[in-house]
Formats: sequence, structure tokens, C-alpha cells
Amino acid sequence: MAARWIDNHCHLDSGEDARAQVEEARAHGVLRLINVGTTAEHSRLCITTAAELEEVWATAGVHPHDATEGSAGIAALLDLPRVVAVGECGLDYHYNHSPPEVQRRVFAEQIRFAHERGLPLVIHSREAWPDTFAILEAEGYPRRTVFHCFSGGPGEAETALSAGAWLSFSGIITFPGADDLRAAATVCPLDRMMVETDSPYLAPVPHRGRTNRPAWVPAVGAGLATAKSVEVDEIAEATWSTASAFYGLD
Repeated sequence: MAARWIDNHCHLDSGEDARAQVEEARAHGVLRLINVGTTAEHSRLCITTAAELEEVWATAGVHPHDATEGSAGIAALLDLPRVVAVGECGLDYHYNHSPPEVQRRVFAEQIRFAHERGLPLVIHSREAWPDTFAILEAEGYPRRTVFHCFSGGPGEAETALSAGAWLSFSGIITFPGADDLRAAATVCPLDRMMVETDSPYLAPVPHRGRTNRPAWVPAVGAGLATAKSVEVDEIAEATWSTASAFYGLD
């Protein structure tokens, strides 16, 4: 059987552009996609796309960059069909587009949404590991929690894994300077990892410098296979099963 892939974190365009991206992805074996919301308005668009395309599911969340809009706008969206997770949410201290104290409050609110609804939680954490872990410990990790575009090293990986979380690897795993990330991959069991593009960002080698697309998930999988010293098909099979179960797609 040909390798099957799930892009467990992408940001699709809407309308015919989304349809074209999904068709291209299908031709490369990427048969399921999670379209991730970053604001209330963007989450609504993600849900609309998921309703129109059977290969697509949606999340609803408020990205830390947009934390000043608050989390109230996504509450009702989380109960809509095709919504499979809360997020992406978390902390980003690299840009601080929203004040850190607001980021922390809105992150905690979205963790509570995940608990209340029994939904997975999709986390964005950049240059904020201590506070990210502290808030999760204070609120309690939802039963299904994934660190999207995981960018930590082995220490952060072990902390997340010991709390029962999953790690999602993006095209960064293929970057020449990502040795710490590849070291993190070596400590992550196959059944605790997923793959993503985070498209349109972070195109993997050999596509760096171009607009990323879900069709390039296999390149991410190849980079992860190299880091893990396993066959690419093993990564495809493991991440397909893991992401399908994590988001309840079966």
C-alpha cells in the first residue's frame, strides 16, 4: 500500500485555492489535513473549508500573537461539526505581539475549553518553555495535547513526553542547523509524534525559500525518518495512526 500522510497542522487558503491545495496534497499521498485556526474569524474560515472538503478538519483557537482579542469568540465554534481541537494557542515571547500577561491568561482559558469539551489541545510555544510548562501544570494537561511545530531540544521533549503530550515535527527537522531538534526526535517514540507543514510557513528542504504547502509533508517525514534512523514508510504509518487517533478522525 502506498504511504499515507496526515498534515496535522496547516493553514489553508479558502475557496478554490484550498481545493487546489488539497488536490495537490492527495496526489502526494497526503489524504487528511487539519486546518488550524488562529483567531475567531480565521477559525470560522477554517471550519467553512472543512465543511466543504471531506479531507479537511478544523480547529478553533486564538494564537498568542492575537491574544488581545480574547478567547470568548471561539467558545461557540468549538461545538461545531468538523472541529477537532482547541488551538492553536500558547505563548510566543519572540515577537510579543500581545503582552505576555495577556498571552498567559488567554492560553489558560483555552486549556480550560479543552478540558470542558474533551477536545485535544494544539500548543504554540516559542521562546517561552518555562511559562508554557508552568501554565499547563497549573491547569492540567488535557488528555490529548500536542506541541505543534516542536522546536525544543531533548530536555523540552522529555518534559512534554513525561506529561503525556505528543510532539509534532515541521520542516525545521530538515534544516541544517536543527541538530537539537533532531536530537529531540531521537527521544520521541514513534507513537508520540506527528508531522506537519505549518504551511504556508517553514517549507522543508529541498523547498526552502518557497511558500510551503501540504503536499510537502512527505519531505518532513523523510527528514524525521533520517533523524530517527528508520524507513520513511515507518514514519508515514506511525504518524497516520497517531494523528487519526489523536483527532478522532476514524
